[in-house]
Amino acid sequence: MKAAALACGLAFTVLPLAACQRQPPPPAPDAVARIGGEDLRYADFEAWLKRNGSDADGVLASDVLSQLFDQFLEERLLVQTAIDRKVVREARGAVGQRAAIEALLASSGEPAAGEAQEADIARYYEAHRQEFSRPERVKLRQILTQDRATAERALKEIAGGADFQEVARRLSHDPGAAAGGYQGELSREDLPPSFAEVIFGLQPGEVSRLVPAEYGFHIFQVTGREPAQVIPLAAARSEILGKLRQERADRLLQSLVQEARTRYNVSVYGRNLPFDYEGYYSDSHAKTPR
Repeated sequence: MKAAALACGLAFTVLPLAACQRQPPPPAPDAVARIGGEDLRYADFEAWLKRNGSDADGVLASDVLSQLFDQFLEERLLVQTAIDRKVVREARGAVGQRAAIEALLASSGEPAAGEAQEADIARYYEAHRQEFSRPERVKLRQILTQDRATAERALKEIAGGADFQEVARRLSHDPGAAAGGYQGELSREDLPPSFAEVIFGLQPGEVSRLVPAEYGFHIFQVTGREPAQVIPLAAARSEILGKLRQERADRLLQSLVQEARTRYNVSVYGRNLPFDYEGYYSDSHAKTPR
């Protein structure tokens, strides 16, 4: 009798333990990952790819798709972090998720949005001075024709006093014809060597000879020249400030991702993916120190 009672007691003590150790239900056939208790579908990843200019049906290799899949997962980790920190209440759809990540970054930043100090800007300028070197440039217009006869007609009209821009609008086949043939500010490195020699030999307002090419005939006009220079710190300040802000945002984002990786359990169901997943959350990576 005592043995039976003991066995019955053991049965009642084992049952709750078994219930606590019960495994989560198997994933749905279209589930490709689980973050916390939420399953993510392959359709979610496909939509994310399209929003970011990629295509799951394209010719992307498995290693590239694996990297993109990791980025997809990490964005969802950041969204979950934003919700759990009560930065946002919810994040519905692509717009809501993006807003949640931006709000998380803003709430995690330094005072005054992590604004760079003048000393930081000056140090960056000195360390990256070559980035602010500008070679000699010309402001260029051109007329491009498909045949020599039209090119010679254009040259004759210009020599007779016709405005280069007006002739370009009428006779040029260049995409910039509607803007009077304007091509922008160009350096020697922006041009084929044979064209650069002709163009940089022109003075402002001067028109070139007819320059033949495999696809037609060019006529160039230089409307202005800009000497080689190093942009001064005052002029480069806004550009540097943008770079420093981006660098700080990137560091903060990576820190938040690392924190989220340790906080949330991420499972990838590789058998449900149509490519060989080799990313950060694969079993092979999980077995190596991180």
